[in-house]
Order: sequence, then C-alpha cells, then structure tokens
Amino acid sequence: MNILEIRDLCKVYGTGETRVDALKNVSFDVKQGEFLAIVGPSGSGKSTLMHILGGVDVPTSGTCKIAETDIGKLDETKLAVFRRRNIGLIYQFYNLIPILNVEENMTLPILLDGKKPDRKLLNDLVEKLDLKDRLSHLPNQLSGGQQQRVSIGRALMNHPALLLADEPTGNLDSENSKQIIYLLRKFNKENNQTVIIITHDERIALSADRVITIEDGKITRDSRKEGVIAS
Repeated sequence: MNILEIRDLCKVYGTGETRVDALKNVSFDVKQGEFLAIVGPSGSGKSTLMHILGGVDVPTSGTCKIAETDIGKLDETKLAVFRRRNIGLIYQFYNLIPILNVEENMTLPILLDGKKPDRKLLNDLVEKLDLKDRLSHLPNQLSGGQQQRVSIGRALMNHPALLLADEPTGNLDSENSKQIIYLLRKFNKENNQTVIIITHDERIALSADRVITIEDGKITRDSRKEGVIAS
C-alpha cells in the first residue's frame, strides 16, 4: 500500500528574473513502513519538498497524496487538522514549548485536537525514549539528545501515517545522533512506521533502506539497499 504518492510536483518562487524553480516535476511513491532518506546539497530542493510533504507549503502544480488524501485540495483549516492527525514532524531545533514540561510537550498535539491523550501510548513512548524520569522537566533542563527524543515522542502521539524528520541530528553530537537514528529505526521496524528523513548526512543515508537524491529540483537517483523489497 502506498502511504505517499507524489506526481509531477513543481514549486516555483518569484517571477521573471527572480523566478526560482525549486522543484521540477518530482514523482515518487512511498510504501507503508518504508525507511527513506532524501538527500541532496544545499539549494537542491529537498527542504521545499519536506515543507510540502509536511503540509506547511503547497505546490505550484502536481499532487501530493498522503493516506489517499490530496492535501493540495484542502483549505487551510482542513489542512491544519489533517497535518496534526496524520503527519509527525521532527525538526533539527526540536521546536519544544519552553514553558511546558516533557509530558505537556508530548501530549500538546492531542490536546489541540480536542482529544484525551492515550496514556498507554504515552507510557510506552516514554519508556522506549528513556524519558521516564524526565516527565516534569522543562526543555531547558534537558540535554539536546533528550529534547530531540521528546520531539520524537510528540510526533508519534497521534499514530501518524508519516513521520517526517528534517535534519533530526543536525544539532547533536555523534553519540546522540546515533541514538536518534537508532530510535527512528526502532519505531520503523517494531511499529511499521513510515519514516522519511531529509538530510545531507551520508551516515544517516546509509542507515536507510532507500535513498532518493535530489539535485537542482529533480530526482537524480532512487535506490534501495540490496535485498530490500518494497511491499
């Protein structure tokens, strides 16, 4: 089953002499449970693609279907609800609310959706993310690695169709980077969670089952590890 379908995606900024074609007819599918890395140099278009996949930007043309929903056809209100319920976002700089503790940060998307947090899921995530003794701590009382683990937990609280990570280790040292990638892989394998990582780090790309390379707004390579078959 395809959880993501991208067809002829284009994104243009500006007009005339200031026109920039950030994405040029990009097309690809992602199956449920894939662990995919999207790589490319600065200015290649990978961040623009990430913003469209995350529902925080809209394409100039083409379609982006997530869980069979063309998000480009949703109005701003419906898109916000869809994004909150179906897309888990992990950012390089964590984006935690400084006045909220760990538990409050993790459950905030659920509360904003007018729902009660799933305590069983929360407890399970806290256990797997090794945050059990940090629930009452504020972000400024946590290390960078711990803050990123909180952001992973927050992203997973809604059982998202897609987990999108934008340079998730870019602000961490090598040891914490390894731990974050290990955790993302763990959730991918154990829960069949679809994970897409946007990165320029070759070490992260090597940990993925599939790597899409973008250069100058176009896909130049789409490769899978030997022995990995899309289901």
